[in-house]
Amino acid sequence: MAPAGSARRPSSGDVASTFLRWTYLRAVLHRGYVLASGLYFVVEAHLSAAQLVLLGTVMSVTLMISDVPAGVWSDALSRKWPLVIGHGFLAAGMMMTGLVTAFPLLAVTQVLWALGWAFSGGADVAWLTDELDRPDLISRVLAARARWDLVGGATGIVAFGALAWAAGLAVAIVTSGAAMALLGVFVTARFSEENFTPAHGPRWGAALSIFWRGAGLARRDRELLLVLTATMIINGAGMVAWVFPRQLVDLGFPADPVLWYTAIGTASFVVGAVVLRVAERRIDRAGAARRAYALACCVGVAGLILLAYAPDAIIGGLGVLLVSGVASNVTRTVSVIWVNRRSTSDVRATMHSFLSQAETVGEIAGGAGLAILAHAAGISLTLTASAGLIAFVAVMLACLAPNTGQGNSETARGTVI
Repeated sequence: MAPAGSARRPSSGDVASTFLRWTYLRAVLHRGYVLASGLYFVVEAHLSAAQLVLLGTVMSVTLMISDVPAGVWSDALSRKWPLVIGHGFLAAGMMMTGLVTAFPLLAVTQVLWALGWAFSGGADVAWLTDELDRPDLISRVLAARARWDLVGGATGIVAFGALAWAAGLAVAIVTSGAAMALLGVFVTARFSEENFTPAHGPRWGAALSIFWRGAGLARRDRELLLVLTATMIINGAGMVAWVFPRQLVDLGFPADPVLWYTAIGTASFVVGAVVLRVAERRIDRAGAARRAYALACCVGVAGLILLAYAPDAIIGGLGVLLVSGVASNVTRTVSVIWVNRRSTSDVRATMHSFLSQAETVGEIAGGAGLAILAHAAGISLTLTASAGLIAFVAVMLACLAPNTGQGNSETARGTVI
């Protein structure tokens, strides 16, 4: 029995359960917002294809500026409090989205949204790795996290899709933001920070030291370089997802697209959960991460080509299902596990911020290029160009000899959560 007045140290099961509950709730709100806002931008704000891509580019520029400083802070000072601050920014951006329709103001909402993800990204996985303190379980918990994220996403799409249908897109968007603020209170109350030790010495000097150690690790480790490069290209090509709703509407979505787009989003999460369950069983095998990433790229290429030249909305929806349900979920999940395995604890959040930075650089370059192409050549050719970029990544991963070194990886063993 613990001494009177002493706080009980959370067990690994408590930490994992808290983290997975939070993952589920955040996914409910995040995916519900993405569903409602994606349609809101087209149906209510009447943004063009080029404006949709540029909106994503604004978010990416913000991430590029803030990602690494936020990750270094998480390694130097705290894992928990960047998460709390991130929820505040997310909530502000989400609520504001439902209150404005002018493009400049919508761009401001995406700046706030991006700041929220910059503070949260990397800090969440680093917090889990520290507080769980079980190298033999971390990869499996991260895989379970991906499944809970999909389950929460499906729940959010159904719940907020129904709310948008009944009360309007703006109401659904503002509600998701208010709930995100409450989730930040949950993080404040339930996330402990028992195993993290702040960096010693002057804050600026410690932060710079962490940054250079992380950069050195990324430069030396060939597998880290591979996944960062692949992520940069994939996310540049993935900016085309901003025009998916426009393409489906143009292909003949019904007069009320909310119900049908909700159904496609829900199906994407169901397919993604099944695929990730299969991938989880094999993720510890030699070269499995690289093969899973390459195969997901091939599926994404097929989906984009199908959507680009679909004769109707049903076939186009199938293309979205392949891209959003399989390719996006698998590549993102595998990259997080891959980077986490090869990172050391003193720079873990920084390494995840580098992963996010690779996403951001790709999104900025891809967003600008795809916006120009969408304006000049139309959506179908833009989708085709995106498919070509993803095909290049698949070839790169398939041709590159696997790294036989184990680096900092740990083989995950133990009970699946």
